[in-house]
Amino acid sequence: MWRWVRQQLGFDPPHQSDTRTIYIANRFPQNGLYTPQKFIDNRIISSKYTVWNFVPKNLFEQFRRVANFYFLIIFLVQLMIDTPTSPITSGLPLFFVITVTAIKQGYEDWLRHNSDNEVNGAPVYVVRSGGLVKTRSKNIRVGDIVRVAKDEIFPADLVLLSSDRLDGSCHITTASLDGETNLKTHVSVPETAVLQTVASLDTLVAVVECQQPEADLYRFMGRMIITQQMEEIVRPLGPESLLLRGARLKNTKEIFGVAVYTGMETKMALNYKSKSQKRSAVEKSMNTFLIIYLIILISEAIISTILKYTWQAEEKWDEPWYNQKTEHQRNSSKILRFISDFLAFLVLYNFIIPISLYVTVEMQKFLGSFFIGWDLDLYHEESDQKAQVNTSDLNEELGQVEYVFTDKTGTLTENEMQFRECSINGMKYQEINGRLVPEGPTPDSPEGNLSYLSSLSHVNNFSHLRTSSSFQTSPENDAELIKEHDLFFKAVSLCHTVQISSVQTDGTGDGPWQSSLAPSQVEYYASSPDEKALVEAAARIGVVFVGNSEETMEVKILGKLERYKLLHILEFDSDRRRMSVIVQAPSGERLLFAKGAESSILPKCVGGETEKTRIHVDEFALKGLRTLCIAYRKFTPKEYEVIDRRLFEARTALQQREEKLADVFQFIEKDLVLLGATAVEDRLQDKVRETIEALRMAGIKVWVLTGDKHETAVSVSLSCGHFHRTMNILELTNQKSDSECAEQLRQLARRITEDHVIQHGLVVDGTSLSLALREHEKLFMEVCRNCSAVLCCRMAPLQKAKVIRLIKISPEKPITLAVGDGANDVSMIQEAHVGIGIMGKEGRQAARNSDYAIARFKFLSKLLFVHGHFYYIRIATLVQYFFYKNVCFITPQFLYQFYCLFSQQTLYDSVYLTLYNICFTSLPILIYSLLEQHIDPHILQNKPTLYRDISKNRLLSIKTFLYWTILGFSHAFIFFFGSYFLMGEDTSLLGNGQMFGNWTFGTLVFTVMVITVTVKMALETHFWTWINHLVTWGSIIFYFVFSLFYGGILWPFLGSQNMYFVFIQLLSSGSAWFAIILMVVTCLFLDVVKKVFDRQLHPTSTEKAQLTETNSSIKCVDSLCCFPEGEATCTSVRRMLERVIGRCSPAHLSSICGPESCRFYALSAQHCRRLCQKRCS
Repeated sequence: MWRWVRQQLGFDPPHQSDTRTIYIANRFPQNGLYTPQKFIDNRIISSKYTVWNFVPKNLFEQFRRVANFYFLIIFLVQLMIDTPTSPITSGLPLFFVITVTAIKQGYEDWLRHNSDNEVNGAPVYVVRSGGLVKTRSKNIRVGDIVRVAKDEIFPADLVLLSSDRLDGSCHITTASLDGETNLKTHVSVPETAVLQTVASLDTLVAVVECQQPEADLYRFMGRMIITQQMEEIVRPLGPESLLLRGARLKNTKEIFGVAVYTGMETKMALNYKSKSQKRSAVEKSMNTFLIIYLIILISEAIISTILKYTWQAEEKWDEPWYNQKTEHQRNSSKILRFISDFLAFLVLYNFIIPISLYVTVEMQKFLGSFFIGWDLDLYHEESDQKAQVNTSDLNEELGQVEYVFTDKTGTLTENEMQFRECSINGMKYQEINGRLVPEGPTPDSPEGNLSYLSSLSHVNNFSHLRTSSSFQTSPENDAELIKEHDLFFKAVSLCHTVQISSVQTDGTGDGPWQSSLAPSQVEYYASSPDEKALVEAAARIGVVFVGNSEETMEVKILGKLERYKLLHILEFDSDRRRMSVIVQAPSGERLLFAKGAESSILPKCVGGETEKTRIHVDEFALKGLRTLCIAYRKFTPKEYEVIDRRLFEARTALQQREEKLADVFQFIEKDLVLLGATAVEDRLQDKVRETIEALRMAGIKVWVLTGDKHETAVSVSLSCGHFHRTMNILELTNQKSDSECAEQLRQLARRITEDHVIQHGLVVDGTSLSLALREHEKLFMEVCRNCSAVLCCRMAPLQKAKVIRLIKISPEKPITLAVGDGANDVSMIQEAHVGIGIMGKEGRQAARNSDYAIARFKFLSKLLFVHGHFYYIRIATLVQYFFYKNVCFITPQFLYQFYCLFSQQTLYDSVYLTLYNICFTSLPILIYSLLEQHIDPHILQNKPTLYRDISKNRLLSIKTFLYWTILGFSHAFIFFFGSYFLMGEDTSLLGNGQMFGNWTFGTLVFTVMVITVTVKMALETHFWTWINHLVTWGSIIFYFVFSLFYGGILWPFLGSQNMYFVFIQLLSSGSAWFAIILMVVTCLFLDVVKKVFDRQLHPTSTEKAQLTETNSSIKCVDSLCCFPEGEATCTSVRRMLERVIGRCSPAHLSSICGPESCRFYALSAQHCRRLCQKRCS
């Protein structure tokens, strides 16, 4: 029974084998030997709570917070023992915080429930009992045959059985899973591909054996055992057979598939796994301050308890005549009395711990994050993408970044590939206006060759080659030359996974390398921009990939259609760094075409112009071009028979399939003949150089982590400004052993010490990095820290994450930020303190797994220098101010005990204790934390050096914390002793000679305190809007109005009303008014004087910029008024804020949407003004 309960709670999951067996259509064997496996249903559950567990689960999560748990303990203590304050004083604020948080989390979960119900209730068609049955998605079971029509989303993970095509193939898009918009082809096994009707599928007897569910979208291993005529046929199943839930069927009328993974076991659901929780430096500082204040609280409680018993050592104070002890009190244990008194003092002073700090910080982060999405400067009009905030917990961390780690391709570059050059059989060519033109004379010929080669790409017939006046060659040489080029471009056109949408091929070619098709007639879709660029280039040259038809690949050469039978695809992987296809040519030859990085192709080559091609590849890389090498191999019938058998065995293996496939791929991809190399250009994104330079000026070190080869990476680093031409470039590359790597590191360290240059740059490759991180981490880190820029090339994804982790755990503990756009960048994005995803062309995995997503690298500067700066300033002040105002609040309570013999008499009324943090002082700091701009945002962006003023958590340092704490104590002393000297010595402040009592004294202290802490917040505010005025002065007015009503009326529901007529009586005294004004001015005067002297004697760069700031009317929220059309997110909230801040008056629109400011926002004046008027209507 206990084991069953543990299994239901998820603590002790039932044992599962490594594989699962699925009987298609749930036709289980009838021999009785089968033990059915249990599979979960098809419900998707993204919600966190249910109706039954919401209250206990939510309370458990909230009370895991130290502050909430602390106040719960205080509340229970107040209920159990006789304490000086009502339990309501602790219970009501706690209840408020818990309730607000629970409502917020409950509402979010309710939205998730609605979304789940919509998905789970979607109609689907399932084959049951020989017919199609309409049911709900949640009712699909593992083993059901599901029918999916065109443009529908797959409701579970299905193994494809058949489609409306004879070959059983279908096209899908996985944009919702990985962001790739290209069409992907999936295929069924031949035996089930012919079963295209419900009736024929009802006769299918088959079993699917596959691995247990896992989150990897691109990995699936299984096999299908089909029983036909008492014989069992085994077919391998791979990722190309699996249709993932969330993907969409395209260009196919309908398909049938068997459900193998359902519900929360689908790959889409397994990728819901939440990322590890990241905590900002501010949150860590906040917890440290909380512990310090907890120590102060306990110290005050202990001191008060000890002084109480010291005072009561004298008999006249231990049991005065007016307060005689009971018999029970006299006989009670002294230890128990000491503990009881200690707890009572703990309750009395407990408000020094600000419980409302957490809920205010949560609201500030949540509401403040909308400003990033609303910022027009972070909106990319071409792609219609705005910045996204995936987690608001790290807003302030954007202002603390010390290291930026960035990918190159798609992050610094556009990831829009253009074919530029190629090397074919040792001869270098470049594409000019769609023609292949040689670069310089051929190595074996005189200058006359240039004329010949220049005409090579647009000759009309072969005789032109032989009759050229500038070059004479034999027909055999012509044919050989044509054959080499022909084979090269055939390899480019066949070795890929590109899909084609439509082709109209009616024309005929004019020459061997002149396309017969206009480019607009062919539209290719590819998961890799490199592949698309190469196939398009081959089409322009004249070798046109027409598409896939059944098991063939079709290319058109010189207007002649050739069909190649596709035998095998050897998929690309990051270990091999190459991909291959095996095809059967029309002549019957079986060929392998391979392409990949030169480091993975050249060592496998035994023929071809290897050395010349290597030189050309290096030359391409120096120009910043991305290179791939192309090779081929011919198979004899006997060789192919062995290869085909070994591939089948590896692909049908259920154990260690990947290792076996890797061995077979290595066996096949050898003895290659090199055909040549390609070079494509990936141009830099706009303003990359300026952004990197700005980051460097801000004191941020930039590291580039890329998988590209050494020369390409260095060239791009130089062109984007990551490396300067004057920089001393150090290299740690091609290291073969630990000792060699260590010696090279020591030499680099000596060079850095000896060289008197200002900046150093370091280049490291993946192999050398592995050696350096193995045993020489400290030495490697020492070299890196002394370099202004570091470039790591040939990096594997996990190596990127390891480098970031190495920096994170270094003694300085710097804040790191990672930027990337592809799935290979996810590991480093999740490892860094802050992860930024670029919404680029390599899918959306990086953006989905990031903390923030932006469309272009250049947006990083405003995200850090403006938003990060503002968020950090706001929340740092919020945290310090909360502790300050609670010190002001409780210290008078502590001082009051010295004047009441530590009798635990409270200074304030219970209602004031309860409402101080909830109502009287909460709104000004919240609005400040949302809208404060201590300096114009354009100055922050144009002067990156101002970012240094807030680095290393400077505003939450111990020095600043002590200043705010001492300021709180000093103000509290002025509140208390100022009021005491006013009312002391039996002074009457009323005209009738009546004396003030202790409640009037406490109310005077409280009134001065509320006014002082509110005006203190006003002094900290630089950016005033009418909403700031409303909440600042409105909070003071609300306090006075509330006190008048609370103390001016006898409320029937209050048992005792100590404050009746007290506030009215206090305000009737002119001396009290004078005292209030005098004490407020005294408190704030000292603070103002300090600020003035600090600004004059030790001004920061930010304070200097504030003095020189022009009276520009454009502020950071101005971009809200110019937010582009089509973005309706939070429109009502945005309009309210725009009007509240007063940004949408006609005069203001003229100022911010005129030609000057619209040029700043990169918009036409007419477009900007129209958007402004539309948004402000």
